[in-house]
Amino acid sequence: MAGELLLQLSEDGADAERLDELTGYLRQDLLQLDLEDVSAWQAGAPPPGARGVELAALGGLSLTLGGSAEILKAVVGAISHWLRRSGTSHRTVRLEIGGDQLELSEVSDAEQERLISLFVSRHSTG
Repeated sequence: MAGELLLQLSEDGADAERLDELTGYLRQDLLQLDLEDVSAWQAGAPPPGARGVELAALGGLSLTLGGSAEILKAVVGAISHWLRRSGTSHRTVRLEIGGDQLELSEVSDAEQERLISLFVSRHSTG
């Protein structure tokens, strides 16, 4: 399994500056993993379904994954852990691989683990 994972971060009531700050924090957490690349979306290439070029660039990260399903599971786990540290802020991270999407936010740990397992299994080979 190799490919590009797109992330779109949002927080209720966040302005552009806040989204940029949060995206930087999440990027720093993800850089601790064994990823080939973690970069901000380029404003000229918004993902499908984005509402505009400027909005797509805010809160967006593109990750180049290696060849194992374990790295995808580690990424999703790191995002889930990051969301749990958000305190009272309502944050959401939407993940997308090849048009398949998973949205992580404030759901129970059990439900979130179930959704993560399904997402990872759909993008695992062998």
